Amino acid sequence: MKFDLIKKDPTTRARRGRVTTPHGTIETPIFMPVGTHAALKAMSPAQVEETGAQIILSNTYHLHLRPGEGLISKAGGLHKFMSWDKPILTDSGGFQVFSLPKKKIAEDGVYFRHEISGQEIFLGPAEATRIQNELGADIAMAFDECIPYPSTHAYAAQSIKKTLRWAEICMKSHARPDQALFGIVQGSTFEDLRRDCAKALVDMDFPGYAVGGVSVGEGLELLKKVVDYTEPFLPENKPRYLMGVGLPEDILESIERGMDMFDCVIPTRYARSATLFTSHGRLRLTHRRYRRDFFPVDPACDCYCCRNFSRAYLHHLYNANEILSATLAAIHNVRFYLNMVAGARDAIEQGTFAEFKREFLAEYNSQGKS
Repeated sequence: MKFDLIKKDPTTRARRGRVTTPHGTIETPIFMPVGTHAALKAMSPAQVEETGAQIILSNTYHLHLRPGEGLISKAGGLHKFMSWDKPILTDSGGFQVFSLPKKKIAEDGVYFRHEISGQEIFLGPAEATRIQNELGADIAMAFDECIPYPSTHAYAAQSIKKTLRWAEICMKSHARPDQALFGIVQGSTFEDLRRDCAKALVDMDFPGYAVGGVSVGEGLELLKKVVDYTEPFLPENKPRYLMGVGLPEDILESIERGMDMFDCVIPTRYARSATLFTSHGRLRLTHRRYRRDFFPVDPACDCYCCRNFSRAYLHHLYNANEILSATLAAIHNVRFYLNMVAGARDAIEQGTFAEFKREFLAEYNSQGKS
């Protein structure tokens, strides 16, 4: 993997970059749609590609449980298995494992129960790395402990020691030269712990770095502080990935603070509940006001949904419980996010990111949520 820093915004810390992987280039800042089980919910790979997606995510924990990394490897790897020939990033499964209600966190990893069979399963840094090697994504993530919020300083301090020890094991276990392994900075909302964790990971010389342990209930103001605490200690010549973020305002605030890559299930999850993002805020299309609304979801959008269908049609689909409602809405929401980060890239190149962010959010918040 190669990262090129193309342009820095003159008045903010926003960056314009390019990540080159075996399966193609990624223009940053970028939003990465999430396909947890090797599929974006309600969307085909062709539809995902048409939105302009440059890279997608899948999840180690879920793919390990089913169908298993061995089967995916026999199928020719994750790209071939899901018929996606662009870059893929696999999360290590740390967030999912630590979100489980019944698990045992040990010094060497985590013990938990299979969500279907009930069988006890162990996942540690070496195991998570081996699984990701077999899956064959372009970017793999180190196995870390995702610290809950709120957390005490004492717990978070002990946790990052574990994360750093596990990061070293991940590096030693990583066996694919065609796959980049990113380290993950933890430390909850504590400035000293974020700094210490970042500096220790940078000393290990990963090809890229992620900021983890956010979007766990801390809110936007603390999210901004966590990024501010961490970003100064991340190398300029390597990509920076803010994990699990988020809403449009979260992403733009984080781009302003020097982050390059973002992922979240929000676009497809909100689509399934009839919530669609537009340049003037969010719409809830099950509301009766849209029954006779023959405008596109967002007249400013160029996606397949907005080019062909009206709000009234989507309102009908949701009320009729048609699967197509989730598909069309997911296409639109993913495209909205990708258009937003494309606008951010253009603004950084022109040296006007602060103005772009201000105008985007002013319009986005102009009509509230309906």
